[in-house]
Amino acid sequence: MVKPSNTAGIAAATGRTWDDWVEVLEGAGAREMPHSAIAVLALKHMPESLERAEWWAQAAAVAYEQHAGLRVPGQTCTGDFQLSTSKTVTGDKDSALEAWVALAGEREEFGGVEVEAPGAASSTEKWRYWRVPLADGTRVALNFSDKAGGKCSVGLVHSKLDSTEAIEFWRPVWKDLLGQL
Repeated sequence: MVKPSNTAGIAAATGRTWDDWVEVLEGAGAREMPHSAIAVLALKHMPESLERAEWWAQAAAVAYEQHAGLRVPGQTCTGDFQLSTSKTVTGDKDSALEAWVALAGEREEFGGVEVEAPGAASSTEKWRYWRVPLADGTRVALNFSDKAGGKCSVGLVHSKLDSTEAIEFWRPVWKDLLGQL
């Protein structure tokens, strides 16, 4: 059930084959563990020299859970589903946020679902954010961060979805809007 590309990336980054990861995790009883315990277990087996070892441990835990049938792709550890997509645009994080607000900030609906409350922007030194709750109980969050060469990464997460079908419904909605930036 896990995407082979995910396991190939984990194997390449960690220097451990996917079959080895499965053996290590299953040998420690990961099938009976919650997600957080699997991630901690995976972290203990990450090479010391690996950059972002915590991130790779999370990736290994999710891939293992999908491999073992404990969750399907797109499903979070709480049982709901989320969609992530991103786009790199020209400009800095401030101009990208401004462009997004001009494009979508005043919308009263997305994908035919009404906005529960107006979208709100916030910021830190390194990031810009825009979030909006939808009337169906789902949430949309965008993160803006500067990249080299005068570009900005815009990441979108639509959370609290109820199924893989919902992911497939929303993916083109968000890809289309991001494509307009």
